[in-house]
Amino acid sequence: MTLRTQTRTLLATTALSLGMMGAPVHAQEAAQLQGSTAQVDNTLGGGADIVVTGSRIRRAPNSDAAPVMEVSQQQFIDRGYTSAADALNDLPSNIPSLNQADGSGEGSGSGIQAPDLFGLGPGRTLTLLNGRRMVTSSSGIGGTAGGGDAQVDSNIMPLGLLERVEVYQGGGAAVYGSDAIAGTVNYILKKDFTGLELDGQTGISDPGDYGTYALRGTAGFNFAEGRGNFAVDVGWSKTPSLRFSDRPLSNLGRLTVTNPADTGPNDGIPSVDEIFNAGFWPFNGNGVIFTAPAPPPNFLLRNGEGSALQFGSDGSVIPYNPGTIQGIPFASDGEGFPYQELAGLRTGLERLTANAIGHYDLTDRITLSGEFLYANTKGREIPQGNSRTVLNNGSYAGPIAFTINNAFLTDEAKAALIAARPSFANGAPLYLSKYFYDLVPDPVQTYNTDTWRGALTLDGDFEVGSRNFYWSVSGSYARVEGKQRSWQVVNSRYNNAINSVLSGGQAVCAINADADTTNDDPACAPINPFGTGTVSDAARKYVSTRAGLDWTNEQVDILATLGGTLFTLPMGDVQFSAAYEHRDEKASFDPLQANLDGVFGDGSQQVAQSGRYNTDELSAEVIVPLIGRDFTLPLVKLLEFKGAFRYVDNSFAGKENVWDAGLRWEVTDGVTLRGSRSRNFRAPTLTQLLAPTSSSLESAGYDPCDADRINAGSNPSVRYANCLAAFTANPGYGVAPDGTGSGLSAAERLARFQSPAENFNRTTVTAGGNPNLRNEISDTLTYGIVLQPRFIPGLSISVDRIEIDLKDGLSAFTTENFAAACFDDPDPSDTVCSAFTRLAGPDADSIGGTIVTGTTTTFNAGVLKYRGETYTVDYAFAPGDLFGGDLGNLRLTANATHNTLLTTSVTGTTFIRTDDTYTSPEWVGRFNAVWNKGPVRVSYQLDYRGRTRATYDATIETTPNPILKSNIVHSISAQVEAGDITFRAGIDNLTDKAPSYPQIAYGDILGRRFFLGARIKLK
Repeated sequence: MTLRTQTRTLLATTALSLGMMGAPVHAQEAAQLQGSTAQVDNTLGGGADIVVTGSRIRRAPNSDAAPVMEVSQQQFIDRGYTSAADALNDLPSNIPSLNQADGSGEGSGSGIQAPDLFGLGPGRTLTLLNGRRMVTSSSGIGGTAGGGDAQVDSNIMPLGLLERVEVYQGGGAAVYGSDAIAGTVNYILKKDFTGLELDGQTGISDPGDYGTYALRGTAGFNFAEGRGNFAVDVGWSKTPSLRFSDRPLSNLGRLTVTNPADTGPNDGIPSVDEIFNAGFWPFNGNGVIFTAPAPPPNFLLRNGEGSALQFGSDGSVIPYNPGTIQGIPFASDGEGFPYQELAGLRTGLERLTANAIGHYDLTDRITLSGEFLYANTKGREIPQGNSRTVLNNGSYAGPIAFTINNAFLTDEAKAALIAARPSFANGAPLYLSKYFYDLVPDPVQTYNTDTWRGALTLDGDFEVGSRNFYWSVSGSYARVEGKQRSWQVVNSRYNNAINSVLSGGQAVCAINADADTTNDDPACAPINPFGTGTVSDAARKYVSTRAGLDWTNEQVDILATLGGTLFTLPMGDVQFSAAYEHRDEKASFDPLQANLDGVFGDGSQQVAQSGRYNTDELSAEVIVPLIGRDFTLPLVKLLEFKGAFRYVDNSFAGKENVWDAGLRWEVTDGVTLRGSRSRNFRAPTLTQLLAPTSSSLESAGYDPCDADRINAGSNPSVRYANCLAAFTANPGYGVAPDGTGSGLSAAERLARFQSPAENFNRTTVTAGGNPNLRNEISDTLTYGIVLQPRFIPGLSISVDRIEIDLKDGLSAFTTENFAAACFDDPDPSDTVCSAFTRLAGPDADSIGGTIVTGTTTTFNAGVLKYRGETYTVDYAFAPGDLFGGDLGNLRLTANATHNTLLTTSVTGTTFIRTDDTYTSPEWVGRFNAVWNKGPVRVSYQLDYRGRTRATYDATIETTPNPILKSNIVHSISAQVEAGDITFRAGIDNLTDKAPSYPQIAYGDILGRRFFLGARIKLK
């Protein structure tokens, strides 16, 4: 986009924002999500200089060159939020973190909720507490969160002491350091709290199944004749888990399958069709019976009437209805395993926080302050369970082979099986394809995280001549101890117990499926696999083990700052801030013994890992008035420059220089233009550098040299040339186990090459950290306008354009990514191409050239581009001034984010656009209206997500639902003060609006909910 086009776009969108008061976009109130220039005097103490996020220079709160939004504590009260994450999820520029599965079969996550501005990834939004860094909450591995990202859980912030949350949109690394690429979220605590405040709230959903609870107590007092203050806050809250079956839309069991009616790419008929009540027909909880360990329908065991057979819940043999089979493995309206039972919908959370803050004025100019934070969060996730099916033959999760000798077969079952398969009477095996609901003591995966943080700060000011300087020295120590736990099945014990024989009239473990002798493990307890709920407690205990990971993150941070006025120009004061920061980061990853030994799953053995790095960083900021005070020009009331620079020396990632330069131009009273250009960075985390290594047998993913893909990719001609060169240099590539292909030319072998590693587990993949990572770098441009017309008191409008370009992105690379990056690059890196190896010639199972070793790790290759605008309209007024009488006060606020481009590439070659999709819709907005008079306060909120596409390139040819309708959710609440007690009540999702079909994440899946609360405040 050219500068002229950008300018026209900004002017057009500015005009559009003037009419947004009636547009379907919403904001948060009373201090609410508002731009830093909008009516903040009510919450920030008038025009007094403060530190606003994005700078360490003390200034008026409406004077930044980049957009800052704010959430006040009053918004938490109005909306009944029980965590800071709830409020951040309402920001139009933030991608909500909901602890919710997306319907792809993956779980709902660990429970960590971290901000993700503009959809650039949670690791690219920096989190601060009172302007200082927080320790990482997650391990980033083992399914806990984020692929190694440094994420800070919003759930641990103390609501009772929280004054406001400021969100700096677009950068901040020059001031704060690593991770501030998309922006910075700063949680600011109250400086003084006196009295006692008790708060309790409970909520329930319309179906009656989503009960929420929250309790909080906050107390504080002044001492030493007002020279000091001490306050504590203790809070607890709990939200439950949900299953897909708990909500109508997620319970549809909807999937898309190949559409047989499709005749071509231009017939207007989708290539896929919807099915409902979808299930995995090759298995269920009772056990589906096959004649061979393979999933084609012709291998289903059938009786004389042609009906497929399964075991009943009681172990009898009964007919099985697979439903309408749609290929392998899905069917609709049958008795297969329901798709919606594959994993949980929402992670349950329980939080306990305890915080203390205090300060004491040592002298009139020096203050000692301290902060202490403790938080415990517990997440309960329902992951995929234990299946032993024909879909996984040849692996630990393959079907159960059983014979007539199995001790748990009843005589009636044996007779039915012999009638359907006479050879069964003579010892021929059958195969059971089954999902176990009861193979382990508890199918839930848990996450338990303890966070401790203590900080001490000395700050003060002094004068040199007529100039005032302020300084601060602080030190903090923080530690996170996390535990992820689940019950897993020990492969060797399962193999011992799954086959049984009768011995002395008792079922005992057999050596194998058709043996008549017992197993030599005296502790073995046999498994009854026939039916549901048939596994004994003894068998469960025998085959199960505790598995998981302990992780520890530690952070020591020392920060010293000095700021004030350097000198005075005719146009005004030249202000500065300089800072030195030293930070030590440590992390350790300690898998449990079962993980170290690789006794479950695919046998992958994890390796414990630990490491540390330190960083020394120098930064400086300056604000220079270019025009102002008594020196003005027509249409230039004020023009000032803001600059920031940061030098970073990281013991792992090396040195980096980042900067920020901005201009703020007050054209006239009520009209301000602003803009900034910055270079930002993110250093690799210890997880990305040092994650535990493990090796397992997996699929290699798509092979770029496969005949089906040789003419695809970002550079088809380059791909073909590189693959041809590899086949020319290796005459064994493309030769089949039977010798077919030997003697053919490289081009002929390449043309017929079909890699079995794409569909079968033939590749030994080593996963772990990458100690050779570099910083990723971004360039950010923001520019905008702020309007505060004098002829409409109380009105503020701001519009800002944000453009972010990132390179050397820290990307999660798989073997497939390494292969694509190697063969699609005209000058590939040796590091990339050596991350996988191919079979030099054929072996008994694979064609020559099959990828046999691979790598999963983090790699510097990603590229990301974001373009968008943010809008804020805020209007506070007294309706009585317009209509007469005392009608109280009314505040209307609208916020919106317009995402015009979000394109990413893991490898730096093939790009995927996600703007104008449900993950990054073109328009996201909030509208908030708050009316208060005397003891009564009423608020209304509207959440808006615009019409969007299922995927960026979705058409009716590719999906039956290429377009998602706009989604609007209404919520209301009210508060009434009755002396020292304030009662509140509210309804979220007033109209019970479901997400836009069929995407369960595009809207509010929880439905209508009610909350009641009360707060007692004593002086």
